[in-house]
Parts: sequence; C-alpha cells; structure tokens
Amino acid sequence: MQPVCVIIPTMRRTEGVTRALRSVFAQTDLSTRPVSIVVVDNDPAETARQAVESLRSGSPFPLAYRHEPRPGVATARNSALAETPAPLIAFLDDDEAASPGWLAALLQAQEQTGADAVFGPITGRVPEGTGWASAYLERFFGREGPASTGLINHGYGCGNSLMVRSTALPGPAPFDTGADQTGGEDDALFAALQTRGGRFGWAADAWVEEFAPPHRATMRYALARAFAYGQGPSQTAAKARDWAGVARWMVIGTAQAAVWGLAAIGLTAVAHPRRAEMMDRAARGLGKLFWMKGFEPRFYGARELRRLETISPSAA
Repeated sequence: MQPVCVIIPTMRRTEGVTRALRSVFAQTDLSTRPVSIVVVDNDPAETARQAVESLRSGSPFPLAYRHEPRPGVATARNSALAETPAPLIAFLDDDEAASPGWLAALLQAQEQTGADAVFGPITGRVPEGTGWASAYLERFFGREGPASTGLINHGYGCGNSLMVRSTALPGPAPFDTGADQTGGEDDALFAALQTRGGRFGWAADAWVEEFAPPHRATMRYALARAFAYGQGPSQTAAKARDWAGVARWMVIGTAQAAVWGLAAIGLTAVAHPRRAEMMDRAARGLGKLFWMKGFEPRFYGARELRRLETISPSAA
C-alpha cells in the first residue's frame, strides 16, 4: 500500500488545529496503510508549535511540525510538501474535522476511479446568532456533490482532498505563490491538471465538518468570497492568454450579475429566505466581469496575519 500523508496548514488557530489533529488520530479502516501527518505553521510567532507538541505522544501516526514564517496559503502548502516524500497527499484545513472513515473513503475512491485528485463532501457549521442567513452560510461553507463515488468533471478546493503527488502535484512547489494573499492557488492547480488530461474523483463517504469562525460567518465575508470564486474562470483564462475565453466569461458574468442582481433586489424587498443565494450568484457574476489585478479580495497571507494580531486567539 502506498504511504499517505495528511497535511494541515494552520495560522493562529490552535483550537482548530487541535480539533483537526484529533479527528485524524481517530481515523479507522486503514489496515496496514502507512499514514503520516504534517502540520505547517504559517504564523511567524510559531503559535501552533506547543499545541502540536502536546499532542504528539497521543498520535497513532508519525506527526511532524514544520514552521513556515512567510504568510501565504500557497507557500504554506508547498512548505508542507517539502516535509514529506509520500506519494499520496491528503489535505485537511485547520477549521475542519474529519469523520472517522474520512481518509479510508478518500483512498478507496482514488483506487476505484484512478483519479489524480479526489474530493469529499463538507458539512458547514456556523456559530449561533447568524440570523436569517444561517442556512445559506452553512451551505456556503459546505460542499455538496454526487450521491455516489465516481469520476467528476471538475475540481473543488484543497480542503478535504486526496491527490496523487506525481500527477496532481508536480515539481517541488506546485502551488502558485502569487496567490498567497488572495487564494485561488488550488483553482490554478486543478485547471493545469485538467489541461494535462488529469482526472477528478468524488468520494461520497469522505465527510468532514467545517467550522466557520464568527468573523467569517457573515454575509459580507461570504459575498466577498463569492466574488473571488467568480473571478477564477476569467483569471484562469487570462493566465493561459485565452482572451476569447476571458471575453466569454465576462459576457456570462455580466448576464449573471444583471439577472441575479435584480432577483436579489426583489427578494430582499420582501425578505425572502432565498435572497442570500441570489446575492451570492450576482457576486460571482461580478467576479467574472471584474477579474483584473486590483479587484482581488485578500483573505490570506500578510493581511490575515494583521487581522489576527488585532483579536484574541479564541476569536480567530
């Protein structure tokens, strides 16, 4: 059986990374599969070190701590990959907790489908008190897919995924560090994989929960992220110098922003529960239209570190 390494990037979320690690410790049905874990701490102050070291003795798998002081989601993932030679890489975010059969389900789906990258479903969890937008926010932070395991025609985000290193993660630094501050490094990775003829799979039983912190469980944050997600297709086409593709996505985005924007206005006027969904679709349309440099929202890297420095660790 090929070894698999679970990579958990973290930045100033000691409670979250502790929960994520304990969920990996509780994995079942792995038989004699060699499993290891790498936590990459993206905080210059190394705030995760003590939490990881305190859990090391209770880990059923080899557990490595790696410090990457340069803030950035792509840099952190590349740094973690340098820590392990494992041919199979599973990614779990520090705001996620895996179900006991998570890793086994990802591995089984990869073997069944032969996919280069496999993704699983996510149940979104938001704090109490998010009001009328709670149902939308839980869907936003979640991930739905087919009811059964099999091949799919596109990728998702890196959280809750398994990748074949040789094909899905080529080279020493497969993640584009130009996305360190904005995110989207996984979109670029999977677009390149698809161009090379790579295959994507879905593991219907590989469940994780994602716990949105209070500062993210807001409509303002969700719509900013929706806008950024919308930018992805246009930006990917621009990087490939596919200007016809950029134009096509901009036309699609204009239509989406107009149609869903009007729907959002109308539903907001009557306080309809689906108004959040219409706002989301309109924001994604605007992202396809305003994809250029200077319009990218910044969620990661130095900006996120500055935000975390202004709040207590428990609120992070």
